[in-house]
Amino acid sequence: MAEHAVILLAEDEEDYVLLIRRAFEQAKIPNPLYVVWNGQEAISYLKGEGKYANREEYPLPDLFLLDLKMPRVNGFEVLRWVRAQPGLAPLRVLVLTSSDEIRDVNEAYKLGANSFLVKPMDFQDFTQLSRLILDFWLKASKSPDTFRPPKHSSGSTDQAGPEQATNGGKKEKDG
Repeated sequence: MAEHAVILLAEDEEDYVLLIRRAFEQAKIPNPLYVVWNGQEAISYLKGEGKYANREEYPLPDLFLLDLKMPRVNGFEVLRWVRAQPGLAPLRVLVLTSSDEIRDVNEAYKLGANSFLVKPMDFQDFTQLSRLILDFWLKASKSPDTFRPPKHSSGSTDQAGPEQATNGGKKEKDG
């Protein structure tokens, strides 16, 4: 089951995306990894709007790796938004950033981050961190139910009912 858990990565640096993909491959993480390039794209993905509307193609994640320093909408704003959404609030969010400033650590946890991880500089350390993510967050830790808010005719997607609940964020049930 853990190998089917979907991972969403919000990262604006292409080099880090390539490094993370390579480290995941080295750590033998077979999970699907979806990438969004800024905070606004992360919110659109999670809302299921625009090009992310098809949940077969863009499933809800079981684990969200979130960079803090992104254009358009920063990681703190994304985290604040996620925690304010009834269907997404339980989503496991790991801040994965190059910042090790204590004010960023404190703010991320205050906003509801499940973990704060500093991006390693060395590839071997990145691979080791990837193994830790695999062993704890994908294997040992159980994924909570999440759901995407239903589409309303007014275009608002901030409210949702339990009929959209999912099994561990895997696939939406037909209501």
